[in-house]
Amino acid sequence: IGSILARLPANESRRDLAQEMVMSTHPGAQLAAFAARLRFEDIPAAVVRRAEDLMLDWLASALAGAAARQVLAVERFARAMGPGDGLSQVLISRRNSSPLFAAMVNAAASHVVEQDDVHNGSVFHPGTVVFPPALAAAQEAEIPGRELLAAVVAGYEVGIRVGEFLGRSHYKVFHTTGTAGALAAAAATGRILRLTEAQMGDAFGSAGTQAAGLWEFLRDGADSKQLHTAHASAAGLASAYLAREGFTGAQRILDGAQGMAAGMSDDADPARLTDRLGSRWALAETSFKYHASCRHTHPAADALQQVMRQHGLATASIERVVAHVHQGAIDVLGPVVEPRTVHQSKFSMGTVLALIALRHAASLAEFETALDDRAVAAFRDKVTMALDPEVDAAYPARWIGKVTVHTTDGRTLHGRVDEPKGDPGNTLSRAELEDKACRLAEFGGVVSKAEMASAIAAIWALAEADRVPAFFAA
Repeated sequence: IGSILARLPANESRRDLAQEMVMSTHPGAQLAAFAARLRFEDIPAAVVRRAEDLMLDWLASALAGAAARQVLAVERFARAMGPGDGLSQVLISRRNSSPLFAAMVNAAASHVVEQDDVHNGSVFHPGTVVFPPALAAAQEAEIPGRELLAAVVAGYEVGIRVGEFLGRSHYKVFHTTGTAGALAAAAATGRILRLTEAQMGDAFGSAGTQAAGLWEFLRDGADSKQLHTAHASAAGLASAYLAREGFTGAQRILDGAQGMAAGMSDDADPARLTDRLGSRWALAETSFKYHASCRHTHPAADALQQVMRQHGLATASIERVVAHVHQGAIDVLGPVVEPRTVHQSKFSMGTVLALIALRHAASLAEFETALDDRAVAAFRDKVTMALDPEVDAAYPARWIGKVTVHTTDGRTLHGRVDEPKGDPGNTLSRAELEDKACRLAEFGGVVSKAEMASAIAAIWALAEADRVPAFFAA
């Protein structure tokens, strides 16, 4: 490469060729090329349908977060800093703004009620960092619906693979949705803007250098989780727009000597970045969240439900419960001993299992009153977590749920769920997704039932739409 470049003039064409040569030699470049080249026609119909399902799930999660204090703080910030008009819709306030600030608010809103999607293998919530920038940019560009769907698929494929690449050690300290999410947002936005392969690589470099998000906020119930998604969406979007303007980014931001893996991971695997690109559709592996809590609580919640149903077990008959979990669950849930906020309670294994035992559900309504419920607090103290070798070995590819229930009459009962509700092998039907979406929208209180029904119909018809719609009237 050096001898060839030495014969070229020191101008932009030389830089372009150098960039092309470097990009063709490493996994991050291949991933960027895939995102830039992806066409709607390349995507299997089943994957397109799944993308539509995920879009509805995301939209409803964003609407459900409309009244959350921390989301309203982000919205006030956006109003103060951003334009008061534009083509990109802020869902919770039904006003328009620039793509940057619409993406920021919509991302914060969709990650607060803990009902947005999750990809098991990467331990990553793709929807909350892919749909906000993609929708905002698509609305501004006034492009067909099929182009938005192609961009969404590109964002999922990139973000999931970056999350898998960074590995389990990364997740122990870093919130993968905030870090890998910045690149997912850049990929989705870059596809909307029709970036070249070289420009997409630049966008990845700029997004990766801004990647951030630490788990420390869980210890005191801080609001950082919503900032993680707002920042990732905005940073990825800005990186793509800057790349379009010729702004360059580090070409080896993922696996370079001072790149993301070097500073954020002990077990990064570059092969994960290009794993079966174009044949393995990681988007289709994404799970829907059935309970309104951290996904790490779901396997045990399903297993406890199973035990109680199979044995006709009354709550008063339960002396204590052991949730057998993977190390990631202990790392994330362990610091939450006595939750002090509604959002923090969703990261409390004891609270979630108490709601399952006492109210037979852990939905949004149950969490709103859980903090002040003495019965919930009493049951919470009966719950412990134990590292289980089988569960830990299967994680993150599989999230097995296992519980041991000790009863007041001396019995020891066991529950096991190999695929929690919402996983691809135990997924939600479109009817169930519509029901969930309507319940979330009603919880948020910013759209009517008729408006939500219209939005659902628009998503199901998005692939044929000549222009990405504003889903709700201003």
